[in-house]
Amino acid sequence: MKKKYLLVLLMFISLILMQAQENTLPYREIPDDSETYTAGTVAARMIDGLGFRYYWATEGLTTADLKFKPNSEARTSGETVDHILGLSRVIVNATLQKANTKVDDSGLTFEEKRELTLNNLKRAADILRDSEDISKFQIDFGSQKFPFWNAVNGPIADGIWHCGQIVSFRRSSGNPFTSNVSLFSGKLKE
Repeated sequence: MKKKYLLVLLMFISLILMQAQENTLPYREIPDDSETYTAGTVAARMIDGLGFRYYWATEGLTTADLKFKPNSEARTSGETVDHILGLSRVIVNATLQKANTKVDDSGLTFEEKRELTLNNLKRAADILRDSEDISKFQIDFGSQKFPFWNAVNGPIADGIWHCGQIVSFRRSSGNPFTSNVSLFSGKLKE
């Protein structure tokens, strides 16, 4: 009998810890508006929008969802998650003024990739929000450097695009995106 209670207690604690982690991830809702419009606050808000969409596009994905692809030429949702993680690194590395290097994420779980992606986006947005001059944030691929403009039309826009793919794919795999989210307000619907 004690073993049964211990097992129930451990499962309960596990559930609480998972819920606590979920509540600590950024972008469950978009942060409050900045009081001023600057290049940094606008760029940060674009990344906040990407983070919010990514949070909800990936919330509750199952193994079946991650393996889904509409045809043999498409990426799976899991491969798209990997791609967005790479895009988040390019974005955060620009704000850290750091060169991009190849990273092997094959040992990470989906949950770890999701958390890392969201934290990369949050870190980049926070740096931009507090920046007076975003022209110093270049995308650095070692032998080639690109102005921050390329971050806007490159990894930021591409990440938003791919969030839409995940939403479409999860609908096709039978696990639709929640209707309790307002993409317009960046908040949960009441």
